[in-house]
Amino acid sequence: MAASTHTVTNQPPPLVGYDVYTADHALTEGVERHLDAALLDEARVELSELGRAAGSAQAQEWGVLANENSPVLHTHDRYGHRVDEVAFHPAWDRLLGHAVSAGLNTAWSRPGGHLRRAAGFLVWTQAEAGHGCPLSMTHAAVPALRRDPELAAFWEPLLTSRTYDPGLRPAAEKAGVLFGMGMTEKQGGSDVRANTTRAEPLAEAGTYLLTGHKWFCSAPMSDAFLVLAQAPDGLSCFLVPRVLQDGTRNPFALQRLKDKLGNRSNASGEVEFDGTWARRIGDEGRGVRTIIDMVAATRLDCVLGSAATMRQAVAQATHHAAHRSAFGGLLADKPLMRNVLADLALESEAATTLALRLAAAYDDGSEAEQAFLRIAVPVAKYWVTKRCTAVAAEALECLGGNGYVEESGMPRLLRESPLNSLWEGSGNVQALDVLRAIGREPAALNAFLSEVGLARGADHRLDGAIKQLLTELADLDGIEARARRLVERMALILQGSLLLRFAPPEVADAFCASRLGGDWGHAFGTLPHTLDLGSVVERATPVV
Repeated sequence: MAASTHTVTNQPPPLVGYDVYTADHALTEGVERHLDAALLDEARVELSELGRAAGSAQAQEWGVLANENSPVLHTHDRYGHRVDEVAFHPAWDRLLGHAVSAGLNTAWSRPGGHLRRAAGFLVWTQAEAGHGCPLSMTHAAVPALRRDPELAAFWEPLLTSRTYDPGLRPAAEKAGVLFGMGMTEKQGGSDVRANTTRAEPLAEAGTYLLTGHKWFCSAPMSDAFLVLAQAPDGLSCFLVPRVLQDGTRNPFALQRLKDKLGNRSNASGEVEFDGTWARRIGDEGRGVRTIIDMVAATRLDCVLGSAATMRQAVAQATHHAAHRSAFGGLLADKPLMRNVLADLALESEAATTLALRLAAAYDDGSEAEQAFLRIAVPVAKYWVTKRCTAVAAEALECLGGNGYVEESGMPRLLRESPLNSLWEGSGNVQALDVLRAIGREPAALNAFLSEVGLARGADHRLDGAIKQLLTELADLDGIEARARRLVERMALILQGSLLLRFAPPEVADAFCASRLGGDWGHAFGTLPHTLDLGSVVERATPVV
């Protein structure tokens, strides 16, 4: 018999069968730091259980299947009646069902809920990111609904339920529901005040019929939606159920599902309202103010989602380099590859540390923390989501040609990576929102400066960056045109301050030397060679 020509050597094993939570030092340390000591034991158990599930072969298979089998729109039944239903592969239901049972659809019903949910969201969405969309909107709908106590009393127990109950039925007959959102229209995009969908009042107070078109309707299979429409007194927020109390379908004509670059497991659609029943939330003409709390919460989830994608990309790259040999040794031991991996690890740790700080501020709920969130959320949303694509692309390259092959999982990460930068307001929208906060809400800027100032004196590079930031803030000439540069600097200073206070010295030193000290190139892998890069890489490498 001829000798085998296919003896496989020098191929790293799959990164599978590990605890995604405990393998992430930045995440575990952040939970220990921010969560009340009385809650830590319970949180460790639940997050480690979720981490083992996320790192399992089963969850990874679900992620592949859910993305290989995109949702399918069924507009009519066999008799020609409109049904407007979206069919998903069973893997999607398993992913979403596991997430709901873990409480990732809510942070409002338990102590430390935002921090615990943020950590769980960051862990579980590393298995598959697309189903994070309905989780995020379901979680984020709660503060908007609380503006109407009657609506909140009915819907909040269903929104916060840990029972996944798919299928379109009256909400009163369900054990749990999901929420979607419909703000964007084709003529306006982020300029929601240009919306043309009309809301005509009915005789019953607070009820309307909607007529119009939504260009992007997120998670159109959901049980209900928060939408914006023009009422007689201006743009207002409405709750639109898919099924009415008597069991009839609310007019909700799905025109098509979007054919997207990534996020293939998740449905995004176009919807027509034609006499669609809706219940107003908040006052007429105050739609943006009513829905803004939902937007702020989903923006935080954009930061979390990008941090999760970055962490998974870095985990795959460091794992590969720890097992792959080239030119006489392991890739991870080669100085240039070590520089690249360390640079990627810094970006990931900074993102995770910032995301957890924001979640902890939500749990705190104090006036000072709310002021901090007003400016820190759009700052983080702008920068972390921007960095995600760069990290995913560089991590893919660390795997060489294998990284360009679908079975490595890296192409899916790369396709997913730009999404959070687009969702809930693109980069320019975030930068302009920061400028609004600076100009109109001095408490927000003061809270931000107080936060970064907690590390003042710890590193001369941070001190210099803060001084330069203050100079830039004092110069209003052309500030809109340079808003992106300003917000980038704010993000880096905030991340540097957090790392100096909470990360190991080698991590903080490398971050400040590169991101704040100016000793950094335009590509990953350009860190000063005198830094302790080996420790940074070792910290980021998952142990299976």
